Amino acid sequence: MLPPIPDAHAIAVLCLIAGALFLFTRESIRLETSCLLVRDSPEALEEYERLLGVKLYNVSNIETPVNDEHPLSAEGQQLTEIVVTAHSPLCHSTVKRARFADRYGLVILAIHRARGQATPAKGDLTEVVLQVGDVLLAQGSAENLADLRANGHTLVLDLPHTAKAPLALAIMFAVIAAAALGIAPIVVTALAGMGLMLITRCLTWTDAAEALSTQVILIVVVSLAMGLALIRTGGADYLAQLYVAASAGLPPVLIMNGLMLLMAILTNVVSNNAAGVIGTPIAISIAQQLGLSPEAFVLAVLFGANMSYVTPMAYQTNLLIFSAGGYKFSDFLRVGVPLTLLMWVAFTLLLPVFFPL
Repeated sequence: MLPPIPDAHAIAVLCLIAGALFLFTRESIRLETSCLLVRDSPEALEEYERLLGVKLYNVSNIETPVNDEHPLSAEGQQLTEIVVTAHSPLCHSTVKRARFADRYGLVILAIHRARGQATPAKGDLTEVVLQVGDVLLAQGSAENLADLRANGHTLVLDLPHTAKAPLALAIMFAVIAAAALGIAPIVVTALAGMGLMLITRCLTWTDAAEALSTQVILIVVVSLAMGLALIRTGGADYLAQLYVAASAGLPPVLIMNGLMLLMAILTNVVSNNAAGVIGTPIAISIAQQLGLSPEAFVLAVLFGANMSYVTPMAYQTNLLIFSAGGYKFSDFLRVGVPLTLLMWVAFTLLLPVFFPL
């Protein structure tokens, strides 16, 4: 038996009740979720509050509105510098066009353009067309910065956290002072200082692990192995004999300074660590064949190996400023060659004075 069909009045009442409940529920949801996340300067945020007639809340404290007792704060936020590289999605684009804020949740506070080119002092920074070498000052949470760094499409430069800067400086001063006063070797004080940095949270384990460069470690290991191979196989003696034969008849001072110049050339092709490790056994062998003290020759190698001014690949910091500053290879040659010659002449004059041959 079929149920009785309700009359039209009952159906109309039910429809009205259902519609009212739907509208009330939708309005309630709309009221409960009407929360805007706004990023801007404190002055602009206060102006938004006045114009819109709304209440401001800090992201870290969504229960207490912003007032004199609870002012705007950037708690949990960090600053970082982002270098626009040739392979970055920001290159030849804008922050808005690349949807940078939506992807990474970061706010661009300032733009520094390399090589003195002008950038708009006012206006919307997200509309500036970015170029290779531009540096962006960004603000965001540690998680968002970690995501950007892990993405690998941009060069992220960490800025120091100034809250624990005095403690970190005190630890560094203690490390240097303890080594200088002879309390302990620098190796011991440096390890102890690193431990204190980790214990006091001036440095996190993640930061310490990320600071280790596999490329640099491999370069040092290979350089040490190459230096040991030169000694064990007699390669160092052979190269020393060639150098002594080529410089036969020259004063020992010129032989030493020529070795320094060779190391200065070598260090700009390979790393300074490799040049020092390779050149040291050769310098000792040359001094032994000439019947002189090896100390001055070893110092000549060390000074020459640290004249890493001529090429971008000579040292890690050279590569860093090469990308960030928008420099060219010829810029290093133009400045590095005169600087290397100046340093070489200075050591040529001073080294024999302090270490007579």
